[in-house]
Amino acid sequence: MESLRAQTRLPDELVIACMQDAVEPDLPELPFSVRQFTVGGDALPLARARNRAAGTASGDTLVFLDVDCIASPTLVERFEEACETERGLFLGEVLYLPAGAVTRPLDTAKLDALGVPHPSKPAIPAEGMRPEPETGEFWGLSFALAKATWTALGGMDEAFTGYGGEETELAARLDEKGVPLWWVAGARAYHQHHTVYSPPLHHFDAILTNARRFKHRHGRWCMDYWLGQFAEGGWIAWDRSCEDVEVLRRPTREEIEAARQPDDVRFS
Repeated sequence: MESLRAQTRLPDELVIACMQDAVEPDLPELPFSVRQFTVGGDALPLARARNRAAGTASGDTLVFLDVDCIASPTLVERFEEACETERGLFLGEVLYLPAGAVTRPLDTAKLDALGVPHPSKPAIPAEGMRPEPETGEFWGLSFALAKATWTALGGMDEAFTGYGGEETELAARLDEKGVPLWWVAGARAYHQHHTVYSPPLHHFDAILTNARRFKHRHGRWCMDYWLGQFAEGGWIAWDRSCEDVEVLRRPTREEIEAARQPDDVRFS
C-alpha cells in the first residue's frame, strides 16, 4: 500500500480481496478509496478472490498485484498506458527479493539492486512493449488488462481451488479468445521473500486436482514441472503421455518439512 501511495499515476482505488476470516484492521490512510472484503472457502480461493475484486472494481482498467508484491513507482502509469495503446493482457517484470530486503521508508532503488528476475522468464523490453507469442508465459503476480477484456474472457475459472492451475487455465483461453499477451517495460514489481518448498509438497493435493481438471478441459497437462518432481520423488506415477495421475503414496509430514528451503532460496 505504501508503494501505491508513491505512484507517478495514483490508482483511482484499491480493492483488497482477503482470503481469510476477517478484513485487515488499521490499514494506512491513502489518497484514494480503499475497499476490502473477505472471500470464503476452505482452500485458497484464488480464482474467486480475483473475480470478486474485478467485479467490485469501478474502473475501466484492472491492475492485479499479489499481496506479497510491491509496486515500482511507474507500475500503474505504464500498465494504464499499455491498456490504452493495445488490446491484450499485459505483464510487467517481477524481481524476487531476499529475506529482510524491505525496510522503511520504502527504498525502491535498494529493491532494484537486491532483486533478481526469475530465471525461467524472458527478458523485459528496455522500453515500450513486446508481444509474447507463448500465452503460457502468463503469471498472475502482476498483470493488467481492460475490464472489458477480463469480462470477455470470463475471468478466472472458480472450479480451480487451492494452489495452482487457475492462471494457466486463463492463459489457455487467451488464444481461444484472440487476446494477445504483452511484456511491458517500466511496470516492475518486487516479490517479497517468503519460504519456498521444492518440490511444493505442501500443495500436493491441490496441484494434482487442478492438474487433472486442466487436462480434462484442455487435453494437456499443466504444472508439468511440479508433476515431474512428484514423479521423480516416487509420490506419483506420471508422464506427459498419461491420461491420469496415479498416486503411489502421499508425502509425509517429514518429507514436506524436508522440502522447505533455506531463506537464501527465492523461488522454486
